[in-house]
Amino acid sequence: MSDNTSADGGNDFTAPVISVNPISLAAPDRGQDLEVRITAPTTGGNLPVVVFSHGMSLTMDAYVPLVGYWAARGFMVVQPTHLDSLGLAPDDPRSPLIWRIRTADLTAVLDQLDTIEAAVPGLAGRVDHDRIAVAGHSWGAQTASTLAGARVVGADGLPGESMADPRVSAAVLLCLPGTGGADLSPLATQYFPFMNPDFAELKTPSLMVAGDRDQSPLTVRGPDWFTDGYRLSPGATDLLTLFGAEHGLGGIQGANDTRTTDESPERVALVQQATLAYLRTALGLDQSAWPTARRALAAADAPLGSIDSK
Repeated sequence: MSDNTSADGGNDFTAPVISVNPISLAAPDRGQDLEVRITAPTTGGNLPVVVFSHGMSLTMDAYVPLVGYWAARGFMVVQPTHLDSLGLAPDDPRSPLIWRIRTADLTAVLDQLDTIEAAVPGLAGRVDHDRIAVAGHSWGAQTASTLAGARVVGADGLPGESMADPRVSAAVLLCLPGTGGADLSPLATQYFPFMNPDFAELKTPSLMVAGDRDQSPLTVRGPDWFTDGYRLSPGATDLLTLFGAEHGLGGIQGANDTRTTDESPERVALVQQATLAYLRTALGLDQSAWPTARRALAAADAPLGSIDSK
């Protein structure tokens, strides 16, 4: 994408942003309260909601490049800190259920949006409860995908129960882990057996984002593993593939995350712009935003990626 080409659907207006944390939400079956960060513009109303699930061992304080970008352009973003970031002991009875608890964290956020609004000065009455998206990166993408309809295949080889949430209208899934079984590495089979998704019921409109050099230690396959969700789910409408990108997609976790191996402000900018455009169209805010973004990337002299659509 050239420097003078906008891929965000032409949404150039930005507002000052406020970010408040920690806000504690009741989670009686979790063992401890759920803490979240809220990031929202200081002005404007009818703010659509994005609930963002972080990757393994990260926290609600990560992903500032995405969260701040979305909030400055009219979204309220809620980021929970999942239990895997709190140093659970291996023998903690919650450890084998951590993937389920992650999903329950996102559901708890949706259940307590009124509490969240009331906890942030000046936010009450400004949130649109009818426009909700989920998003996530890596393990967080798998977590978010369960609210969009993906299921986890159990030891019996059958998909588990649905945890889809009808309040969710769209999803943005960044580096979504692919199918399990024989595709998992011995490391993943031992420690992450729940990374065994079934995408057949993932019907919520979703944008998948993957890097074409994202070689994960969790799979015996290559970077195409992260495109399984697009190929296998009926709801995955679009796939953005970033050229040369590894698991950090250029640095979406933020400047302080040392795990980024492919630092690229240009890639981060593309992810920012494309995800915003998709959210605006998928949530019914601007039907032209995503088509405009697709055309801008396709017309770029030296594109940083490509978009496939069903």
